[in-house]
Amino acid sequence: MALTPKTKASTIQAAASTEGWKPVRARTLVDEAVDAIIAAAARGLVLPGDRIVETEIAQKLNISRVPVREALRLLESQGIVISEPYKGIRLAPVTRDRLEQVLEVRVALELIAVRRTVALGRHKDSATVRRLERCIDELELMAARKDPYGLAQADVAFHRELCDISGNDFLRTIWEGVARQLTIVVGLSTLDKSMRDIVREHRTLLEAVTTGDIKKIEKALGEHIRDQNACVDLEKIIEDRRRACPPG
Repeated sequence: MALTPKTKASTIQAAASTEGWKPVRARTLVDEAVDAIIAAAARGLVLPGDRIVETEIAQKLNISRVPVREALRLLESQGIVISEPYKGIRLAPVTRDRLEQVLEVRVALELIAVRRTVALGRHKDSATVRRLERCIDELELMAARKDPYGLAQADVAFHRELCDISGNDFLRTIWEGVARQLTIVVGLSTLDKSMRDIVREHRTLLEAVTTGDIKKIEKALGEHIRDQNACVDLEKIIEDRRRACPPG
């Protein structure tokens, strides 16, 4: 059926009204299960190397085993959990070597992002700066609440914004591959590292970004990210937590 001028106008108006908006995807039980597992890991309720039992997770979340199974499959594809014959599913170990590899990739990606941001002049845009400031505001709030998972989410959100601002969607997609691992690492690090120090480091990094000085940004970003491995002994944190809170 042919569209009348009035119908055409309505269609164009509707399309224009949604321009620049991203459709909201309904959250599923799989999404909820994934977030619950990551939150438990970031808070040290499930430690790297610990076995994850599908039925137990389903009972804790009051859902069926099917979404939990799908969530674990997704997390396995991202290297968050590992499945071993005769051993079942476990939260992937966090060793110094593994963390160094993750951070090496992360530094490279975020440096590409900030270089592109500066090249495009976006570091001087007030709306851009405010996006990053809002992430730091959330970091402040989570630190005040002493919420490891909330702070880890805000930390990751700040660095996600750094990638988003660059406008390189392909880079953002690759970066997301380590986002959940970073959430766990940051959450666990708060068991030994001051949350206030983490907030301060992000303010220092934002100040560097706004200068547009690439060398200064590279130094601030490198020190901030590598500090996770140089100054925080995650293996010791995990062992101390395991002794303090034995399974069962």
